Amino acid sequence: MSVPYYLKIGKSSDLKSKKERRLYRTLEMFPGLLSWTTLILIVVLSWLQPLWMAIFVISFVIYWLFRTSYFSFHLSASYKQMGKNKKTDWMEKIKSLPGTRWEDIYHVIVFPVYKEPLEIVRSSLDSVLKNDYPKEKIIVVLSCEEKAGEEGREMAKAIEKEFKNKFFKLFITFHPSDIPGELAGKGSNETWGLKRAKEEIIDPLGISYENIIVSSLDGDTSCFPKYFSCLTYSYLTVKDPTRASFQPIPLFTNNIWEAPPISRMFSFSATFWQMMCQERPEKLLTFSSHSMSFKALVDVDFRQVNAVSDDSRIFWQCFLKYDGDYRVVPLNYPIAMDANVAKSFSQTMKNVYKQQRRWAYGAADIAYFLFAFRKNKKIPFKKEFFMALSVIEGHWSWATNAIIIFLLGWLPLVLGGEEFSRSLLSYNLPIFTSRGLTLAMLGLLGSAYYTIMMLPPKPPLYKKRKYLFFALEWLLLPVVMIFFTSFPSLEAQTRLLMGKYMGFWTTPKIRRQQ
Repeated sequence: MSVPYYLKIGKSSDLKSKKERRLYRTLEMFPGLLSWTTLILIVVLSWLQPLWMAIFVISFVIYWLFRTSYFSFHLSASYKQMGKNKKTDWMEKIKSLPGTRWEDIYHVIVFPVYKEPLEIVRSSLDSVLKNDYPKEKIIVVLSCEEKAGEEGREMAKAIEKEFKNKFFKLFITFHPSDIPGELAGKGSNETWGLKRAKEEIIDPLGISYENIIVSSLDGDTSCFPKYFSCLTYSYLTVKDPTRASFQPIPLFTNNIWEAPPISRMFSFSATFWQMMCQERPEKLLTFSSHSMSFKALVDVDFRQVNAVSDDSRIFWQCFLKYDGDYRVVPLNYPIAMDANVAKSFSQTMKNVYKQQRRWAYGAADIAYFLFAFRKNKKIPFKKEFFMALSVIEGHWSWATNAIIIFLLGWLPLVLGGEEFSRSLLSYNLPIFTSRGLTLAMLGLLGSAYYTIMMLPPKPPLYKKRKYLFFALEWLLLPVVMIFFTSFPSLEAQTRLLMGKYMGFWTTPKIRRQQ
């Protein structure tokens, strides 16, 4: 099955046609232009049209209240469903399915690793080993980076020695660092490993691609005990499983007790956002560790090797390849990964910022799918419109909302002039804003509650008062959101706007207790 050329675009310069390059470049600039225009207009209109801005402020506060309530409802529903799914005996449900041969389903689990310590990679493979799905149906691909040097090879040797005979196959590869056209990162590493596994294991054994579920797991991913049976049940029961990706809930809790407060907040914020999206599958995109059919992966010629946002990009590749007939199925079942922890507090903060910036660089997908929508005329316009609107609004909110909240209460008062400052609206504006945002802040109580409920068992070296600190640190969120949410997102969008493209930044993995 051939792959259209526009599925492999990483940036505008990849296009041969000058006209297409100009169009794609304009689309790359769009997210940054939208966000910066919004922020500039807020300042200008607060000066020239303070009355309009006051009305906007009131509307925005009301919108934020409804948005917070809406998200809180979905967070609660997802948490309850996750609890039920963790208790379900998925293997028993699989075996009771009529008319299916679940024994034919194989799992190919790929771990693209770079400089992860042996202890972290070992714990990830050990979590697969402890899963309840038959190990004779599991192929583990450990895709290492050649540039990791001797340290990487020693880690691979130790893993091979320990796990060689514990799965159907343990396949270890080393991704070369000098392949032309590749962007060094998770996507290119994973693609190398899976292509080698296809050539050396899957095709020689004659395993049907439709019977293989591929799970792309970060090197620090620990799978909960029923993940692969839950995934298999979903794969066997949904309509057209080869036209779907399967998204678990990422819990960044492997080392959460040793993470500093800001890192913990963003770890749980990412988890909460994914939980809310599980309840809104029409807005769900693949994120971090996820699973999909091997057939779909082959049909799109594997992941792009020149994209930073490879986790979401694989969804768009399949969505476009199948003319819009592709979706993400929520599993409402957790997996665990590492929170951002470095050797010092200052380095951890730098890493949190860089990680947020890399995630926000997913704004590059906007140019990708908008350009492709023009090429693929088979996707219904309604589907294109609402999916594009959802993603664009998400990245716009990511870059601007925290700053708007910070500015909206006082900017019209400062810049609006003497006439506006004497008006009744001017007097009531800060009161309304303060009370509205205070009500919205009540949503933080839910965040604090679910933070405590999803924590792994407390290590003996920490005292019980640590739980109180975990809850109270959410009070820092409004200020922290500006510096570690809006700013990295604005930087990512500005880089796209200016054509200063990012490379893939690999988050260092450290667990101090080990």
